[in-house]
Amino acid sequence: MPRGYSKERTSVHNLHYHFIWCPKYRKAVLTDDVAERMDELVRTKADELGLEVIELAVQPDYIHLFITGNPKLAPNKIIQQLKGYTSHELRNEFGNMGLPSLWTRSYFVSSVKEIPNQIVEEYIEDQIGE
Repeated sequence: MPRGYSKERTSVHNLHYHFIWCPKYRKAVLTDDVAERMDELVRTKADELGLEVIELAVQPDYIHLFITGNPKLAPNKIIQQLKGYTSHELRNEFGNMGLPSLWTRSYFVSSVKEIPNQIVEEYIEDQIGE
């Protein structure tokens, strides 16, 4: 099996997605304890979905997530699960944070080929330093 590929019972795949999404009105609510909890929640839900978090950067007003894919889950279902779960949990723990809903309805997703994975990882790591 070539490096980076995953084998399931009925498929062989090498899927990676780069997601970006932000809070409603791009409000900087993902700080301190909220940011730490967001990190934990994303990793928990990804594990639940059978996905591996390669790189994650929680910034005050946006999130970058570089994750393995699963051919059984379309990218829109992955982000739907992540946003729904994190919104529900964060709002239960920290209140509504002054927002009618936590996340905007939009998001960015890009599939990533094997070769530029390192480039995406470095880009996300650089975002942490901002």
